[in-house]
Amino acid sequence: MNPLKIGVIGIGDISEVYLNSLKQYPLVEVVGCASRGLEKSQAKAAEHGFRKTYSNSYELIADPEIDLVLNLAIPAVHYEFNKAALLAGKHVYTEKPIASTFAEASELIDLAKKKGLRIASAPDTFFGGRLQTCRELIDQGVIGDIVGASAFVVSHGHEWHHPNPGFFYAPGGGPLLDIGPYYMTALLSLLGPIKSCAGMAKMTFTERTIESEPNRGQVVPVSVDTHITGTYEFENGAIATIMASFDIWDSELPRLEIYGTKGTICLNDADPLSGPNLFGGDVLLRTRTNYRWTGLPRPEKLPDWQIVPNHRPFNETSHNKNSRGVGLIDLVLAIRDNRPERCSGAMALHQLEAMEGLIRSAHEKQYYHMTTTFNRPAAVPVDFLANEGV
Repeated sequence: MNPLKIGVIGIGDISEVYLNSLKQYPLVEVVGCASRGLEKSQAKAAEHGFRKTYSNSYELIADPEIDLVLNLAIPAVHYEFNKAALLAGKHVYTEKPIASTFAEASELIDLAKKKGLRIASAPDTFFGGRLQTCRELIDQGVIGDIVGASAFVVSHGHEWHHPNPGFFYAPGGGPLLDIGPYYMTALLSLLGPIKSCAGMAKMTFTERTIESEPNRGQVVPVSVDTHITGTYEFENGAIATIMASFDIWDSELPRLEIYGTKGTICLNDADPLSGPNLFGGDVLLRTRTNYRWTGLPRPEKLPDWQIVPNHRPFNETSHNKNSRGVGLIDLVLAIRDNRPERCSGAMALHQLEAMEGLIRSAHEKQYYHMTTTFNRPAAVPVDFLANEGV
């Protein structure tokens, strides 16, 4: 198979991680990039040795040499560029979310089917050794039948470090749509599709003050809910709790836990911005053998969590250097091998409906019943990409 030709839209901070990651895969060639300014695109192209630059994103999309568009633009324009790429006959791999609304995402999925194209969406951190180890424990029945789960994605927002944080507090933003997709995708990849949900939400602050340069002191209006809690009922009967907030200064809650009839899996990180949005990290396990409440009186030293051995690929615990883009590589292989991609558009659509449905439930004070479903992605083999010249 000749390398699939990739065109990159959006060359902000996250693009560096993608571009450095994709360089190691002979399955693809990044041909060129586009940004809101030609000079910026030219600088990025020179830095990475791209053959082409484009004056705007639509010029890149129209290039007949491009096979697949990698959309790393800001969330507000994901739908616009994803639709244009599909109409131009290109496959699409997009950063999350796939679109700003469920209605827009539904249109994209229908368009891709009509055109015979693939559309896939980040996050791909569930390919990481950590979540794939969790998947193995679940699939092997180590923790028994799944009873429930919990996910906590909490911080005090982005104005303290991001130079232009306004879009985090505008429609299409907020904690659930910003960081929440990592946690939602983790749950979906482990537990499968959701049946219904119920939520509560609030906007704690109507404005935020930027604390980082170059816009320190500028006030950003808030027009989305910034503290959201909810409950999801999965089709397999599991019940999960989620909290997504930009209003919490600190927390020692676990990032993610899965509860089974025979044990508990825990992803517990001190860093509030780690967890399922990273590829690696420890997987902690408790079963009857190290249950803390076995026998009374309690011993002075309680048994520790078991750290589950992890021999899988993609185990980085850095935000600046990691395996982002492996989902795109899986998409390329899926096209070649005529199989479903793991970061499927169907799962991204279901995820967006589940997040939008939770907020809708909070506002309407009633349950939201899902209208979409998807096939849980296949587990990532331990030897994934072993025969692909990587």
